[in-house]
Amino acid sequence: MHSRLLPLLTCLLTGVLLALGVPLAISLAGSEQQRVVVDRIDDNARFASLAQFAADARPGTVSAGTGDPLTTLRQELERYHEVYGIRAGVFYRDGRPMTTAPHGWAVPGGVTGRDFAEALAGRRSHQPGQIWPWDTDRRLVVASPVIRDGDVIAVVVTDSPTGPLRSRILAGWLPIAAVEAGAMLMAVGAAFRLTRWVLRPVRVLDRATHDIATGRLTSRVAAAGGPPELRRLARSFNEMADHVEAVLEQQRAFVADASHQLRNPLAALLLRIDLLGMKLPEDGEASREVASVRAEGKRLARMLDDLLDLALAEHSRADPRVTDVAALAADRIAAWRPVAERRGVTLRRSGPGAVTGWADPVALASALDAIVDNAVKFTPGGGRVTVTVTSEGGRVAIETVDDGPGLTDEELGRIGDRFWRSGRHQNVSGSGLGLSIVAALLAAGGATISYARNEPHGLRVTVRLPREPADDPHPPPPAERRALTA
Repeated sequence: MHSRLLPLLTCLLTGVLLALGVPLAISLAGSEQQRVVVDRIDDNARFASLAQFAADARPGTVSAGTGDPLTTLRQELERYHEVYGIRAGVFYRDGRPMTTAPHGWAVPGGVTGRDFAEALAGRRSHQPGQIWPWDTDRRLVVASPVIRDGDVIAVVVTDSPTGPLRSRILAGWLPIAAVEAGAMLMAVGAAFRLTRWVLRPVRVLDRATHDIATGRLTSRVAAAGGPPELRRLARSFNEMADHVEAVLEQQRAFVADASHQLRNPLAALLLRIDLLGMKLPEDGEASREVASVRAEGKRLARMLDDLLDLALAEHSRADPRVTDVAALAADRIAAWRPVAERRGVTLRRSGPGAVTGWADPVALASALDAIVDNAVKFTPGGGRVTVTVTSEGGRVAIETVDDGPGLTDEELGRIGDRFWRSGRHQNVSGSGLGLSIVAALLAAGGATISYARNEPHGLRVTVRLPREPADDPHPPPPAERRALTA
């Protein structure tokens, strides 16, 4: 959202600055050109008065103190051209030159041109079109009429180069561009800060949502900062999280209480079944039925124990610390090796002898017990189970690989679900809660578990845990609240 909102605000502010700066630049260019046109009009008026005097005098007439008026006009035009580089001339109505500078210069556009035609009509030529800094091939033409007794007898035309005008316009634009650039930087900074202010509650909500999604139900959002709508959203989120936590707490409490309350009557029932079995002949049909009921009762007892363990695992607070993961794995492998040998399974460890990580040793040991138990249980006699501990950058990986039948892609997507067991393994004892308990134990300490197929057959279970403590390695108990702020 930040990558979308910031460009949008930047574009809007850029549009506002351009809407202010572009008209100002156009106005400045027009003002500079108007000043040049006024100067040319004044020059044309002076030349027109000289031309009128020259037209009144007879050819060859010399005035006292001034000389020949036509010669005087020619000298003025030539000096004007030498000093300013502006071509100028006086032309009769039919386009014949009275005098020009430089010599031989003709009317731009001819006598049919717009500027010359307007001057013949007794009007000064209209404002020339705007000249921009990039118009390098344009010149500024101004024509003014020479009037005697109310009639236009000649036209004064000046043709100015636009280089100095374009330079002044460009020089005037540079401060505007600098101010616009500075304002643009300030606008981008303001947009960035505004975006951060608007999105700060969204980022906090995202972190809190991630915490809750990963099992940290005590995370909350401090409803401060940002727009009022987002503050209300933060308060609503906290209310929703409180409700979800309360419902899940009631569910865990119900499971734990139900499991605990059912164990006593179930134990009494199994005891009576054992007493009943002692009174029946061992080879009779009734004895076999009692044995079947006893097996189902024990299976129900194991399921109740697993339910209670799951409720406790989800409710317990982790106590992570620096742990020698390799040594802990070696200890659990040594504990399970006799069980594996009775089943004819080879259980071994590989990897370095010492790898430290950040974990709750009790929870990690319980998780490894369940994983190794699963691997040994499903590996046929003569098979092998390998537990490898390695370091992967900032994490430690514990990989358990077996030679069992493995799982299909569809079954891999369901492994870890509560009470789920593969249809091909229904004859193997278990409640389907073991891996759910493992996931709850690992999540409390910031670890993860993943499953994949082992080639050519079998299952690969990988536990990953951090090597260093996280920002908050001790999740608060349910009675506390952790308010996230920006």
